[in-house]
Amino acid sequence: MRDRFLRACRKEKVDRVPVWFMRQAGRYMEAYRRLRKKYSILEIAKTPKLASEVTLQPINAFPLDAAIIFSDILIPLEPMGIKVEFSPKPTIKNPVKRPSCLKRLKDFKAEEKLAFVGEAISLTTPKLDGLPLIGFSAAPFTLASYLIEGGPSKDFLKTKIFMHRHPEAWKSLMDKLVKTLSDYLNLQVKSGARALQIFDSWIGAVSPADYRDYIQTHSRRLIQNAQKTKVPVIHFGTGQNGFLEDFAEAGGDVIGVDWRIDIKEAFKRIGNKALQGNLDPSLLLGDAKNLKRGIDSILSQVGTKKGFIFNIGHGLFPQTNPKLVKEAVHQVHSFHG
Repeated sequence: MRDRFLRACRKEKVDRVPVWFMRQAGRYMEAYRRLRKKYSILEIAKTPKLASEVTLQPINAFPLDAAIIFSDILIPLEPMGIKVEFSPKPTIKNPVKRPSCLKRLKDFKAEEKLAFVGEAISLTTPKLDGLPLIGFSAAPFTLASYLIEGGPSKDFLKTKIFMHRHPEAWKSLMDKLVKTLSDYLNLQVKSGARALQIFDSWIGAVSPADYRDYIQTHSRRLIQNAQKTKVPVIHFGTGQNGFLEDFAEAGGDVIGVDWRIDIKEAFKRIGNKALQGNLDPSLLLGDAKNLKRGIDSILSQVGTKKGFIFNIGHGLFPQTNPKLVKEAVHQVHSFHG
């Protein structure tokens, strides 16, 4: 029972459909909100004892099948010389506005500058009683978009203009991020993570042609480097349904999809890989009836297929009802395909 998540990643037989949720540790939980009154997000992420405590909060509250270390995809930026603030949204104070800015991006070793993430993982894994812990990072495109935009964006115009006007500088930036993120993911596995997820949260902003021409190769290199650790790698994106085949081709043992596609169609398009998804997270803000309908729809499409992990199509909202989270886990575990 404790390894059903890992077995599903490997497309092996499981006794129940495994379930975990992106952002399962966070603001919808009262225990986390109490901590946030005392500490900032970065303070929690950089303090191993606090990061471990937050990671365990949803595990102690719900019978989930995996934990994910509490951190943030922007954590690797500070050692590169980037000033990051959360006020409350993430803000880059010194963004990469032009190719010449790449010169100030520093190289570093994750074991030295991001040791606190490894320590948080090492503190947490003994307390999970065999339950797997997931480490993670951003994908190169998503991290580059924060660097160039200076924060979240609706249109990603600055990123696209940089990518198109300065292809050599873009490649240099991607190379640097792949190297940095590969080292970071390796640290997490050495510290005890038993699976990795690579978040390409904003990949849906690009066209299929641009994904193939400017991004796919770099994502593939990061995933291949991550797979050298011998743990399952989940390749997650949002809005990638227009080029899902290309996204899956970039790699990953498991492909994570958002709620904008029927799960049965996603299975047909990803090839011989496991699949993770894809409940609309807004259903965890509503009522139990609609939540049940949404979960039933997904599970009925999956049936008895091997290699399926139930999750939401992005992250839990701060307004999420914890009672519905508990109900969702129970419903998924009660399913018999």
